Amino acid sequence: MQWRFSKRVERQMNAFLEGFHELVPFELLKMFDEREIEYLLCGLGEIDVNDWRKNTVYRNAYSDKHPIVIWFWKAVDSFDNELQHRLLQFVTGTSRVPMNGFSELYGSNGPQKFCIEKTGSPDSLPRAHTWYGCFDVV
Repeated sequence: MQWRFSKRVERQMNAFLEGFHELVPFELLKMFDEREIEYLLCGLGEIDVNDWRKNTVYRNAYSDKHPIVIWFWKAVDSFDNELQHRLLQFVTGTSRVPMNGFSELYGSNGPQKFCIEKTGSPDSLPRAHTWYGCFDVV
């Protein structure tokens, strides 16, 4: 396993890091975590909420016509770009939309559509299952 993920590309990774650190010294980078570096390098692209909605599945008595789901998407539509990305980060573990849109969203077991699931009790807070991109709401 160690060979597969790091040893076999160690020479290439070291060459990449050497060149990268010529441009951006390591001392300047070590204050950031991987998400902050990703944001600094890539920025935040626009989220297509219609694509997100179209590539969402609903479970446990929810459908795209359920009042809670309608309110959810109305709220997401009202969010600015940064808040939409934060919601995506909360639910999926990444703030990045796949290159070809939400239809290519991946979970821990491969392709996985965004999911909104009814669970818990009315006094429960929303929760997320990042390993399969599911958002639990009451």
